[in-house]
Amino acid sequence: MRRALISCYDKTGLQEFARGLVEVGFGIVASGGTADFLEREVGLDVERVEELTGVAEMLGGRVKTLHPSIHAAILARRDREDDVATLSEHEIRPFDLVCVNLYPFSDVAGRYGVREEEAVEMIDVGGPSMLRGAAKNFAHCAPVCRPERYHSILAELREQGELSLDTRRALAAEAFATTAAYETAIARWFADVETFPERLALAFTKVSDLRYGENPHQRGAYYAEDGARVHLLSRVEQAHGKELSLINLLDLSAARLVLREFTLPTCVIVKHANPCGVAVAATIDEAYERALASDPVSAFGMVCAFNRPVGGGLGAALAERFIDVLFAPDYDDTALDALRRKEGTRILRDRERRGLPRTERDYKRVLGGLLVQDRDADVDDRESMWVACGEPDERLWGDLVFAWRVCKHVGSNAIVIAKDLATIGIGGGQTSRVDAVRLALEKAREHGHDVRGAVLASDAFFPFPDGPQAALAAGVTAIIQPGGAKRDEEVTAAVRDAGAVMVLTGRRHFRH
Repeated sequence: MRRALISCYDKTGLQEFARGLVEVGFGIVASGGTADFLEREVGLDVERVEELTGVAEMLGGRVKTLHPSIHAAILARRDREDDVATLSEHEIRPFDLVCVNLYPFSDVAGRYGVREEEAVEMIDVGGPSMLRGAAKNFAHCAPVCRPERYHSILAELREQGELSLDTRRALAAEAFATTAAYETAIARWFADVETFPERLALAFTKVSDLRYGENPHQRGAYYAEDGARVHLLSRVEQAHGKELSLINLLDLSAARLVLREFTLPTCVIVKHANPCGVAVAATIDEAYERALASDPVSAFGMVCAFNRPVGGGLGAALAERFIDVLFAPDYDDTALDALRRKEGTRILRDRERRGLPRTERDYKRVLGGLLVQDRDADVDDRESMWVACGEPDERLWGDLVFAWRVCKHVGSNAIVIAKDLATIGIGGGQTSRVDAVRLALEKAREHGHDVRGAVLASDAFFPFPDGPQAALAAGVTAIIQPGGAKRDEEVTAAVRDAGAVMVLTGRRHFRH
């Protein structure tokens, strides 16, 4: 009789899988809780690991499968006479299949406020050892570690009587990827006590295939980092539309990062990973109208994100636009009816109620490696800023802080012109700061915005007075920037002489 060793923390699908194995002629050996489940819940007659080894579980279950009778049965090569003789000498019967899934370390370690001892107890020792052993000996012992595989394995056993070498090889690859990711998640958790460890171990799990990559001829997939409490698509439900592409997700990530800067009703419109319209207002409908008015031309084919539910009136207005992706906490039925008339619009419902992480690291791929940094996630308030010249009133302060928070998310060199808590001109990705100022002013004029009384934010200091002078001449009355240039006094003098306000933040926000 062929034998299967089963030791699973996650019992999803195990009832049908174990029964199916018995039906095709397998005897079952199971450990601890798995044996209890199969006997009591499924009604199968199984051999317990301790019966096979002659040693009871010890150390509260920490030691149960670490025994030669288990590992020799997994690793024995049936085409080697000495291996077969060794099994016979020690009266060990080999395993033909090992079904193991591991303790959920990442789930537990990723919880807010988890204690170290709780996380450590979720470090599986025996499971990875059995899985790696079966994967190494895949030609003779099939490793199974994913419940999603149960159906296809049973189907092949029923149709062919055995698993093909190609199937076994694929199962081995999955097993090694699983144990590698598992160890990586543990290493990452331990390394978090060190800001930038000497050896950086990362593990990611595929969430979904994408429609395509940056271009239609490139394949794409989205992977979430193992151990992350919240990721880009966690608890996000797609209510309508085509599959997501890589660019959709880049833009969605950019929009969500801007959105978390604000708590009042906010709309963020993004194109090519840059905000092209952001507004805060008393209602989400007004926020959308003002964000769209910022740059309606760039908004064609936009990703549009809200931090409030979308009602019928807003849904009807959105349905009149060409939108790639909509993202909101919810939509009422009237809004969905209107929006679903556009076949291509991807409608995403945000079910995530946990705050987006502010402590994660940012990884940028470069040739042959990664650049690693802390994410620029702090939300800046006016308490950390100081006035270099002028006397800003409360309205100006509100616009200055608003523009500064948006500016952080625009590609450098970045300039944001804002008025009444809405962007009216954005200049990003320029090779000189004065060009970014000119672009932002041009955008504002192009769309009929009155720059008089507006504020301007710059993601880094002005090296010369020319940028502020161009903005002041157009009617801007307040500027916010980090300061710290050699010519700070000249820049401040230019603003003071124009009777305008300048606020310094002491920190820059480059985004490359």
